[in-house]
Amino acid sequence: MRYLVTIKKKALKSVVKMPVAIQVKLKVLIQALELGGPIQAHWPNFSKLSVTEYHCHLARKWVACWRMEEGTIEIEVYYAGSRENAPY
Repeated sequence: MRYLVTIKKKALKSVVKMPVAIQVKLKVLIQALELGGPIQAHWPNFSKLSVTEYHCHLARKWVACWRMEEGTIEIEVYYAGSRENAPY
């Protein structure tokens, strides 16, 4: 099954401020989410934040957070940016 991944507008604004290498890692993560769903245990520091929310590190200083409601195939990346400003 393929999942539909969307990125919130606020997350996109911070993505353009990231180094290009981290943007590439985020793109790879999004592709992995599309193919494998919200559980991405092979990514560094992957963890479940709540019943519907997850996060992982793109690098030591950069993280991505996403959510998926039960019963849907839609995954929403709601944060991508520095670890210091992460919403968890």
